[in-house]
Amino acid sequence: MIEVKNVSKSFDGFVAVKNMNLSINSGMVYGLLGTNGAGKSTLMRMISGVLKPDEGCVLLDKMNTYDNPEIKKNIFFIADDAYFFSYSSAEDMAKYYAGLYENFDMELFGQLTEKFSLDKKRKIGTFSKGMKKQLSIILGVCAKTNYLLCDETFDGLDPVMRQAVKSLLAKEMSERSLTPVIASHNLRELEDICDTVGLIHQGGVLLSKDLDDIKCNIQKVQCVFSEEGGLNILKNICDVIQCNTRGSLHVITIRGKRDEVEAKLDSIKTVFCEVLPLTLEEIFISETEVVGYDIKKLLLEA
Repeated sequence: MIEVKNVSKSFDGFVAVKNMNLSINSGMVYGLLGTNGAGKSTLMRMISGVLKPDEGCVLLDKMNTYDNPEIKKNIFFIADDAYFFSYSSAEDMAKYYAGLYENFDMELFGQLTEKFSLDKKRKIGTFSKGMKKQLSIILGVCAKTNYLLCDETFDGLDPVMRQAVKSLLAKEMSERSLTPVIASHNLRELEDICDTVGLIHQGGVLLSKDLDDIKCNIQKVQCVFSEEGGLNILKNICDVIQCNTRGSLHVITIRGKRDEVEAKLDSIKTVFCEVLPLTLEEIFISETEVVGYDIKKLLLEA
């Protein structure tokens, strides 16, 4: 388990992270969302033990990560701009990490580089951005750590490779104890892989929730009422978060469990009514508007 307790970090007077509290359970995929400059990368570096918090502490399995070589053996951090030694090949980097991580799987490294069509003898300096990203992920998986921290992992990958990486992470989680933490500024990249998502803005956590719980408690309803005033009746008996009207068609976001919402809808006369699935984007728009933020400005236009 990763615990961030009252953590703050500044650089030359600029506050990157301020009084942050966050818990990430083991054995799940955690998505860390935020615009550039929100504090994601700083937080990831503190979790991995690269940076020391100015205040508070970061615990991994109840132990401080900073200046703790033993606990760092359980963490592999993939930076947004991954560093490789000059003139090194993919195989050279694998041998280097095999010296740092005692469980590094060289056989799996060979299998994955072949699967991803990466020449392990080729100099990394000749790789494209996407190829370097793929190599970073392969090295991280092969290190066999319990925690894999990925900063903007999917940036630079084409849609096919993104799905391949997601499948690889899912396979590793099913076979061993692995907790991926994936930072991104793009909601859509995380929608089909994360169990829990946290939203960071200006160095703090706006919200951190389990996606299944959120989806169970927010419903999107599309309906046409039989009588004038039907919408007002619905607003009186349901917790309506958002409503968009196009002519006689109303698209309404309602807080509550599906069966409860459907039961209340049954009490109102409608010409047409159906409950629709929500996207992660719609969920976050609804949740952040409640606390006074417009995520469309925070993330969707970034």
